[in-house]
Amino acid sequence: MHLLIAAAGSGRRMGSKRNKLLLPLVGKPVLAWTLDSVVKAKSINWIGVIGQPLDKDIIVPLLNQCSKEVKWIDGGNTRQESVQKGLASLPPDAKHVLIHDGARCLVDSAFIDVCSKTLSLGKSLVAATPVTDTIKRVDDQGVIIDTPKRSELWAAQTPQGFLVSDLKNAHKIAIDEGWEVTDDASLYEQLGWPVNIIESSPSNIKVTTPFDMQVAEALIAS
Repeated sequence: MHLLIAAAGSGRRMGSKRNKLLLPLVGKPVLAWTLDSVVKAKSINWIGVIGQPLDKDIIVPLLNQCSKEVKWIDGGNTRQESVQKGLASLPPDAKHVLIHDGARCLVDSAFIDVCSKTLSLGKSLVAATPVTDTIKRVDDQGVIIDTPKRSELWAAQTPQGFLVSDLKNAHKIAIDEGWEVTDDASLYEQLGWPVNIIESSPSNIKVTTPFDMQVAEALIAS
């Protein structure tokens, strides 16, 4: 199975001037924790890390320390553009691909293998957890419009998995139509293509803010 790690992030919401994935988390960079989990997944035999060119000299040494070969890929100005570059860098024989956020550093290796198995059956997938809070939709004035049924709401995570040929086609259509999305499943939604939910763990958090770092530290300690 092929897996791309989106690592071309920033540190804006973290209050840092550098890529948040390079910040220390219990003795090593956030990205190093992500790589550990991905490398330990038995189903993953090809890994590519999509990063900002300015971070290459710092990230590549981390990749060289991995027990599996990890390919460096220059990213784009947006996540969507970065994934396009990642897809273009896949080997010609790649049929399936998992895409994972580098900031989800506590993903379980066994869960990655579950995603790989589901994807190998031809089912596009998104890791997600059921929403436990009551969610309100509001207008641009901050006034509540309605309350969606909580039973129908899931918080999307990664990995997300797709057939390579379909995902490349979806990105081509997005370019032609001028669509801008924040994850690849959104492309499928706009095209009316099915995507399956794979229930993940709440511990598969995305490290984005200083509070998230504290949560991640506590989870690692436990």
